[in-house]
Amino acid sequence: MAKALQGAAISWSYHLIPRMQQQRRMFTAALLALIFLLAAVSTTEAGKKEKPEKKVKKSDCGEWQWSVCVPTNGDCGLGTREGTRTGAECKQTTKTQKCKIPCNWKKQFGAECKYQFQAWGECDLNTALKTRTGNLKRALHNADCQKTVTISKPCGKLTKPKPQGKFHLLKAAQ
Repeated sequence: MAKALQGAAISWSYHLIPRMQQQRRMFTAALLALIFLLAAVSTTEAGKKEKPEKKVKKSDCGEWQWSVCVPTNGDCGLGTREGTRTGAECKQTTKTQKCKIPCNWKKQFGAECKYQFQAWGECDLNTALKTRTGNLKRALHNADCQKTVTISKPCGKLTKPKPQGKFHLLKAAQ
């Protein structure tokens, strides 16, 4: 029996050794291919020339200063605004730009300024006016707008309680 086991072990190792050698050769070939690939990539990267930095052209041109938007018709809708800038070497020192003024904005604070208003306050009996405050919500075209504004309007008709005695008496008499 010992001879049979010994023979089986030799037969088994006889078939196993060539497989292990084949796997070792494949591993070595894959490792060499990886090393070759890494070397090729690093050579390619080293061969690339660095792009020279673009020179920033210094200009003496100032920032554009814009006028308010002037509607073509009425006090809102499409219009134009004028821009100017200074500088001896500027190719363009003036230009016109199209703009639009929303028709639902209150124009008394500037057509390019939009405010979010609080509720109307109580009526001041001395002045017969009520007021409310608005906070700047949006400024078109970098317009110069006030941060907060206050508006007033007449209180309207003050309702006085009607005497009910006569009315009830007339109704009862009928």
